[in-house]
Formats: sequence, C-alpha cells, structure tokens
Amino acid sequence: MKHEPLSESSFYILLSLSRPLHGYGIIKNVESLSAERIKLGSGTLYGALDKMVKKKWIVKPKRGSDSGRRKIYELTPLGREILRNEVGRLRELVKHGKQALSAMQEVNDEND
Repeated sequence: MKHEPLSESSFYILLSLSRPLHGYGIIKNVESLSAERIKLGSGTLYGALDKMVKKKWIVKPKRGSDSGRRKIYELTPLGREILRNEVGRLRELVKHGKQALSAMQEVNDEND
C-alpha cells in the first residue's frame, strides 16, 4: 500500500504507539525518541491523534485504569502497516543517501 510520507511528528507518534499509551506518555516518548528535538504541544498531539483515528490508524481511546482519566491509544493493523511502510521508505532514503555520499567521496578522491 502506497501512502504519502508522514510528517516527522506523525512518524514519532506512531512509533510511540508501538505499545498502548496515553497522551502525556506519547508526548514524553516523542521527546525521548527525538532527543528532545521534537516537543509536541497538547493541541498538536490531540489534533494529530484525531486525524489518525479518522484514518483508522489508531483506535478510539479506551479509558485507562487510573480512575478512567487517561485515554489509552493503540495502533490498528492499518496503523502498523503505515508505520512499517514508512520505516521501509526511510531505509530506502538512507540507502540512496549513503550511495550518493560515497559517489561524491570517490569524485573528490579522484580530483585530489
């Protein structure tokens, strides 16, 4: 299945949902995975989560066990497929980038 490339934030949100997680947990996990380069605001996060629910990438939240306050989000089979496809796309980008850098280095070595 082909899909449009994910935004970096969407990619990290889906990565965070490799296990069921609540909103604040997603925010903290995205910060950790990105070495604090990406800091999601709650409005950005919940807007993205709403879109992902509509696209059927994640399931509607279930209430957590802590007094029912936290909403727990989970990937759907489609969401897992989207994440796998994006990782494959990124691997291909890295492979091509390494090839280009290697070719550039060979040209530089020949010119020295």
